[in-house]
Amino acid sequence: MGQLSRRSMLASTAAAAGGAALLSASPAAARPRSGPVAAPLDPDGHDPITVRWLDGAAPREVAGGTTWGVPWPRGAFSSDQSFALTTESGETVPMQSRPIGWWPDGSVKWTAHSVSSQAPRSESYRLTAGEATAPRSPLSVHRGRDRITVSTGVIDVEFGRGGDRVVTAIRRGRTVIAKDGRLVASRQDRSGTDGAPVIKSEAFTGFVSDIAVEQDGPVRAVVKIEGKHRKGRRAWLPFAVRFYLYAGSDAIRVVHTFVFDGNEKKDFVNGLGIRFTVPMRGELHDRHIRLAGDGKGVLAEAVRGVTGLRRDPGEAVRQAQYEGKKTPDTSTWDTRVTSRLQYIPAFGDYSLSQLNAHGFEINKRTGVGRSWIRVDGGKRAQGLGYVGSPSGGLAFGMRNFWQLHPTELEISGAAGDEAQATAWMWSPRANPMDLRFYHDGMGQDTFPEQLEGLEITYEDYEPGFGSPYGVARTTELMFWALDATPTAERFSALAEANTAPPLLVSSPEHNHSTGVFGSWAPVDRSNPAKKELEDKLDFMHRYHLEQVDQRSWYGFWDYGDIMHAYDSDRHVWRYDVGGYAWDNSELSTDMWLWYHYLRTGDAKAFRFAEAMTRHTGEADMYHIGKYQGLGTRHGVMHWGDSAKQVRISNAGYKRFYYFLTADERVGDLLHDLVDSDRSFLVLDPGRKVNGSNGEFDPDPKALLVGKTTDWGSLAMAWLTEWERGGKAIARTKLINGARSIAALPNGWAQGGTVTYNLADGTFTGPTEKLVSIGSLSSVFGLIEVMTELNDLIDDAEVKDQWVQFCRLYNATGDEQKEATGSSWGSQNLRQAYSRATAYAAKELGDETLAKRAWKELRRGHAGYPEDHPFTTERIEGPAVLNPVDEAELGTNASAQFGLAVMQCLALVGDEV
Repeated sequence: MGQLSRRSMLASTAAAAGGAALLSASPAAARPRSGPVAAPLDPDGHDPITVRWLDGAAPREVAGGTTWGVPWPRGAFSSDQSFALTTESGETVPMQSRPIGWWPDGSVKWTAHSVSSQAPRSESYRLTAGEATAPRSPLSVHRGRDRITVSTGVIDVEFGRGGDRVVTAIRRGRTVIAKDGRLVASRQDRSGTDGAPVIKSEAFTGFVSDIAVEQDGPVRAVVKIEGKHRKGRRAWLPFAVRFYLYAGSDAIRVVHTFVFDGNEKKDFVNGLGIRFTVPMRGELHDRHIRLAGDGKGVLAEAVRGVTGLRRDPGEAVRQAQYEGKKTPDTSTWDTRVTSRLQYIPAFGDYSLSQLNAHGFEINKRTGVGRSWIRVDGGKRAQGLGYVGSPSGGLAFGMRNFWQLHPTELEISGAAGDEAQATAWMWSPRANPMDLRFYHDGMGQDTFPEQLEGLEITYEDYEPGFGSPYGVARTTELMFWALDATPTAERFSALAEANTAPPLLVSSPEHNHSTGVFGSWAPVDRSNPAKKELEDKLDFMHRYHLEQVDQRSWYGFWDYGDIMHAYDSDRHVWRYDVGGYAWDNSELSTDMWLWYHYLRTGDAKAFRFAEAMTRHTGEADMYHIGKYQGLGTRHGVMHWGDSAKQVRISNAGYKRFYYFLTADERVGDLLHDLVDSDRSFLVLDPGRKVNGSNGEFDPDPKALLVGKTTDWGSLAMAWLTEWERGGKAIARTKLINGARSIAALPNGWAQGGTVTYNLADGTFTGPTEKLVSIGSLSSVFGLIEVMTELNDLIDDAEVKDQWVQFCRLYNATGDEQKEATGSSWGSQNLRQAYSRATAYAAKELGDETLAKRAWKELRRGHAGYPEDHPFTTERIEGPAVLNPVDEAELGTNASAQFGLAVMQCLALVGDEV
């Protein structure tokens, strides 16, 4: 209890000190929304920008609506600027807009825009300053004492303020389409030895502890519900679920996040889902089931089928049932059928289960206690189902259904008065989650033994550190409250929208022109040298993207990550070799993928980076517990390595997705990381190499926070919080940190004991020139954050010191000694640091330095030299399980090569 109280005291002290430091940090606004606002330019002086659909053509169906982010140049618009949207033909489009990012002068940096699925469909749209068009039937939110009701003009959705129903009812007019929406989970206790039989199994239901309306129209509403799953006295598996509704739409988008807070040795989750009760109406032969299979394939059946019988009810009857329409009155049927209807089985239970990435099964049964009958199967289901009648029903689906296996869509009780529709994020038909560490430690009980293990398997093992306590997963789901059984064409369109929700995006050219995200530029093939580099970047990206499918890097906990290194003898990635397995953002893979999308505007690149952001922001970092705010170094299990560091939880890897989509869940993650420097109070990341002994008792005024890898990651969180107009302490620590590091005799290369003050973010170190530098110092976002920061704060000393660091990393020992008093030694990753040389060349206007940057990149030290083969070889036969493509490419080398090429092209492209 004393330790917790101490932390609470430190938190309060930090906030107070931060507020005081803020007054002298900079005259610029700390919170742009309340600070000075630049005079807005004449809106008429801004040309409209074009936004297009990410996947190309206009979609057949939009998943309720779409929300996207757009950047603007500094000084262009004030926070109260309104925006208008029109189609290509000039038709106005109802739209809801809001600022989500600000420049230091208070002008808008990013805006988020929302349109409904009912908006006029166009291949592209024109976005401009102006008055937005209001929807014909604006969305409304009613806040009652016991519930909150959102009305889209088509459906009313009621949310309870407490209890075990996250949604109490979904109505179309007076008809209840679905009700009693609840979160369900189950666990098994397998704590016996040698995988002993299940001791007990328990079911849990989610209980609401908090509800908030985050947006309330007129086009879009967002309702956030938080709570835990409970049974009896136990409350665990905390959740945060957001519901998105759009004006004029009958769709509900759901973003579900849960955190594992159990004992991995005893708590084996064997079911996790969201369930609705669907009232059933009409005769059994007028109740319909729809399940989406591969491609455009749809299983279309009735609870009691009247096709294929020995006796024919009539073509009109059969056709109506097959199409999901109400069948003609039974008086018109062949009496040989109507007199025997009671003898036709009614199949009220259906299951579409995707237990692996390569096969799904559909089964059905007449009821509990009866055998399941296999219906059909296939490879990769789109993850959409429907249960209802011609008078309405519920379509329900899960995005990335087969990628996030084991998943399931289940319908039960459709032959009764009420059916249950359950979207299982973890199917109860699969083996339970086994989150235990994969080996017994192999005698690595002391630091020396663990360091020896690191030497052979590259795994940084430490007893107790491979815990999944605090990791999370986010899943996106869709629900449609339909007024009739959908046609095959409509259901197929819904499945497409569920699989790849349509998104509007601004062009690479516009995004680049605004100055966001530092040094990058759209693809340029204007001369042979640039074309060669662009081709290499495309090849490298395509290879890693295709490896995901060839190697089947899918699954609930794995999808979105890629592997770290390759084993050319076994023709496999080193999935089972310590620190060479899952990449876990090592050397900024996420950042490379996002910059590739920014430059190309390619849909596949966006989806690739999006999946990685969803994964690494959840499974690779801790959200509660003693490691909260930290990520886990690369390894066989995403949370298995004992190196828990901010370089992995890095906000810089997530902010791209947030600003491009305004995604609230990622926004939460970014906000949570603002205080991740407090993790250094409870865990010393250098404990195995700095001689630490005994109990760790840090001084909050002198923490051992690294001024490069650590600080660069923290700085990204603070920069993002500042941009978003959040906690004032973020800006304070960001600027104090940069200025105090720059004030050290050797800046970012300063050696000796340099310590960090938790209260205000300042660093203190020796007054004499000492050198200490590591190759990993700047490859986790430090280069990128400093590029942006120098443009934002305009501090000559900070820029000069940073430019010197960039100039010297790949310089000669004599040049380093002349500037800093010592040679920096033989540094690694020189190709990666060619972009640092390029930055110095750009800032100094030094053509010789620019040419040096290109020489460093072409030489390819710890990367890909100029003559490196950017080719693949097809490997088939008994040496591999399945035919695969191999290339002499490693994930980390690819990420750093990609970032280096992109930034060199942007900074010193004329010298290529």
